[in-house]
Amino acid sequence: MKSGENSRYDFYPPDPVLLEKLVEKALDKGASYAEARFHARLGDSVLVVNDRVVGGGFEIEEGVAFRVIVDGALGFASTSLLSEESLDSVVDHAVSIARSSSRGFRKKVGMSEERLGQAQYSLKVKKDFRNLELEDKASIVLEYSKSLESKSVDLKAKTFSYSDVLEAKLIITSDGGNIESIIPRVSIFYNIAAEHGDRRANKWGHLAGSGGLELVGELGLESMLKDDVNSLEVNLVKAEPSPKGVMDVIISPEIVGLALHESIGHPSEADRVMGREAAQAGLSYRMWLDGRIGSSKVTVADDPTVPGSYGFYLYDDEAVPARERILINKGELAELLHSRTTAYSFGVQSNGAARAMNYRSEPIVRMSNTYLKPGDMRFEELLEDVKEGIYMKSYMEWNIDEFRLVARYVGLEAYLIKNGRIVKPVRDTVLEIPTESFYSKIDGVGKDLRFYAGICGKGEPPQPLPVWMGGPHVRVRDVRVG
Repeated sequence: MKSGENSRYDFYPPDPVLLEKLVEKALDKGASYAEARFHARLGDSVLVVNDRVVGGGFEIEEGVAFRVIVDGALGFASTSLLSEESLDSVVDHAVSIARSSSRGFRKKVGMSEERLGQAQYSLKVKKDFRNLELEDKASIVLEYSKSLESKSVDLKAKTFSYSDVLEAKLIITSDGGNIESIIPRVSIFYNIAAEHGDRRANKWGHLAGSGGLELVGELGLESMLKDDVNSLEVNLVKAEPSPKGVMDVIISPEIVGLALHESIGHPSEADRVMGREAAQAGLSYRMWLDGRIGSSKVTVADDPTVPGSYGFYLYDDEAVPARERILINKGELAELLHSRTTAYSFGVQSNGAARAMNYRSEPIVRMSNTYLKPGDMRFEELLEDVKEGIYMKSYMEWNIDEFRLVARYVGLEAYLIKNGRIVKPVRDTVLEIPTESFYSKIDGVGKDLRFYAGICGKGEPPQPLPVWMGGPHVRVRDVRVG
């Protein structure tokens, strides 16, 4: 396992032979399963507020996590001290935790039997962020901040947060898994607050992916910023109050992606279906709902293998090969997202959805890149037979209930549609709709697939992780707009 070319990005994993010996030691101490994971994260960050660099620096965290199963109970322990003595004691601690826990658990924990990976992989980049100093990265971000301008609204506040990270892992399991990976990621998050008269609005955006600094250009940060300033101008200067009533709504890829992530992705996490997220994030309608949830136009996938994606990986943190997971297949509820432990409980195979934020965190079921499969309609065709409706292009707020049964989206940039044509901009468009009704009333799906970056929150303590979410434009018939 090679370290970074720039000395700041060097990482120092333990000898794989030592980790293998420690896995064997756990088995000798009574574990039926043992797993060692070296996990390093190294990267720069820059914060720019109102065209001034106000913060930044380099962060590094690296350590080893051990997970074992003893008498049907899990034990987890980790350390940033990578001496043989320290690692040896962490194995003892993990085994001790599992053994103590087993006395109070009636339901036994296990790992599904899988064909585990034995592989090494890393991503090639065109513009390596390791070759730039922090000051150079700050200059890039500052230039984008200063480029923002508007002739019709006052841009009251601009915040840009840049980060890059080199994430390295070495995973060894007692049943044959052995994975070494290096994945670089780049992220630029921004928030723009604008004012016109007595009205205010803000728009945030997030450009991120797996790769190098080439992503900033390839993913189109400049056009994203121009579009978002335009959204603020439309909302604050040109838009009239939105009509209310039952009508057709065309929804943009940005809102489609958010809706899928929140109302399909999270409810499809197997640990949530088992009730393990109840105290922190709620439950899932998939605890009791099965069968059809949407029209035949709706197929939803979660795929960590999408090239360049923010949620990219080829093997999960249990050494299971990654693959596309179909969560909704032509309107029918299909796969759940599984780790090896949830797959064992359900009597199925894992589909490689276990991820951990860092060495201090245990792998849990997570989304990667969740999206609606594109259809074959052009945007103009979606518009054609809408007599009266709304086109929601972007949003400024949203919320959803704990079972993921009802969601609410408030539009930022939206337009009135009449007789198949966009007529004028409107504001404060509210779409509040049950999940099943939303997906059942989709009768048109565009072919213009787009992805949007996000940080998915889950777990206790929280484990924020990188994801993409997206889809094409869709048409939803006869829904109530408030």
